[in-house]
Amino acid sequence: MPNLAIAFGAVLIALGGLTFVITGAAAPTSLIPAAFGVLLLGLGLMARDAGRRKTAMHIAAAVGLLGFLGGAMGIPKIILHLEGEVVQRPAAAAEQTIMSLVCLAFVVMCVRSFVNARRSMTAEGARPVR
Repeated sequence: MPNLAIAFGAVLIALGGLTFVITGAAAPTSLIPAAFGVLLLGLGLMARDAGRRKTAMHIAAAVGLLGFLGGAMGIPKIILHLEGEVVQRPAAAAEQTIMSLVCLAFVVMCVRSFVNARRSMTAEGARPVR
């Protein structure tokens, strides 16, 4: 899981940086996905330590959820744009939508991993930590 957080962090950093360059470096808000990426990357590196893994990955999942919710506001705008309506800042709407989908995929993978870890602990007879 730590490598997954690092990979998704790198994707978000690339998304923010690429959008920043494509838009002519006129909109610093296009770096918001990069900020989320830096957080995920840092948490992924922290999770490589076995003693910090559980906490770091749960925080990373929360960051991913916030990224999904924050980026989801671009989805209606991009749908309108694809239907042919004029939308202000279509690059921003596309970036928000991509960020939302990337973060959603990360959160889904995290939840699946958490569920599988809990099941394997239960199957081994270990008492789950609360």
